[in-house]
Amino acid sequence: MSNQPLNLAFIGGGVNSAVGYVHFSAAHLDNKFQVVAGAFSRDPSNNSLTAAQWGITTNRTYNDWREMIDIEYKNIDAVVVLTPTPHHLEALQYLLQKNVPVICEKALVCGTEEATKLLQLYDPQQHFLAVTYNYSGYAMVRELKNIIKQGKLGTLQKIHLEMPQEGFKRPPDIAGKPSLPQAWRLQDYSVPTICLDLGVHLHHLSSYLLECEPTETCAQFANHSEYTNLIDDVTMLLKYPNNVTGSMWMSKTAIGHRNGLEVRIYGTHGSARWYQLNPDELELQFNDGRREILDRAGQCQYANQFRYNRMKPGHPTGFVEAFANLYTDIHQALCNFKAGRPITNEYVFGLEQAKQGLDLFSAAKRASQSKTWERVG
Repeated sequence: MSNQPLNLAFIGGGVNSAVGYVHFSAAHLDNKFQVVAGAFSRDPSNNSLTAAQWGITTNRTYNDWREMIDIEYKNIDAVVVLTPTPHHLEALQYLLQKNVPVICEKALVCGTEEATKLLQLYDPQQHFLAVTYNYSGYAMVRELKNIIKQGKLGTLQKIHLEMPQEGFKRPPDIAGKPSLPQAWRLQDYSVPTICLDLGVHLHHLSSYLLECEPTETCAQFANHSEYTNLIDDVTMLLKYPNNVTGSMWMSKTAIGHRNGLEVRIYGTHGSARWYQLNPDELELQFNDGRREILDRAGQCQYANQFRYNRMKPGHPTGFVEAFANLYTDIHQALCNFKAGRPITNEYVFGLEQAKQGLDLFSAAKRASQSKTWERVG
């Protein structure tokens, strides 16, 4: 794999963005990418301020993202799409038509109909499209995947995933200021925005760990916040192939949870639990009564790699590092794509998985209305 940094341009991600600085920091952390151009914000002052903070020259800072692509597409290796999800489709269509490699913040688009429009343009031999699901970038989640593949938990039987947050009841305080929900998050689209915001992460983790997709779901959608026309709490039951069952719970109204992402998975020989607020530990329990807490300083067979240990154990890895791990994987995949080689990175996911997640939440929406099980897809 080449160690030469690749050049990125951003669409969106300005100083007023929720995720822009995270992507900027993660892309640079391991010297795999450098941001060289951008149309960071529709607001000219925010656009200029972002460029100044990030050291982007004025002649490569654009107020119109189409103009940027038309001028820069031969000078960059990929474009990162960081606009609000409802604005993704128009940018993605334009980039695919120009054959520009794309890295897109989740959710890819707002629903199955939009994903179908992308499929009509997308050719995997011609296009590179990666979606950033960063939670599978955590070292101990990848350790868990390794444990499952080795059969240490036996035959998998159940998976339960949850992502409770309190943002619609108690807005997070960032640098002394309340962080109110962005306007686009205060309306639902063809699937509820909470599914685009939180649910796609749960779907990705289930697909990543189980290596299969849910076939049926039943769901309950609820509202518990002042935003009365918005779904802000979702509970789902799931059926997978091979008699595996599961559940997902996501909420924006769970007081006491800043981000309570948790994964529990059960097999015939044992079970495992990973909690994102304690990211360097993996809890394992076995049917002979043994209980283990595996951490980065323990007997890891995967998470002990140098790339996951920028600092010694005892100094927990976090959200930005997980993003950086993913950007390193995307760098490898993009280098292979540019060289005409197969994209052989197991951590880089694109349009296919994005559509599978949107299919799932479309089925959940139908199930919440029919009050019965609905098939996915």
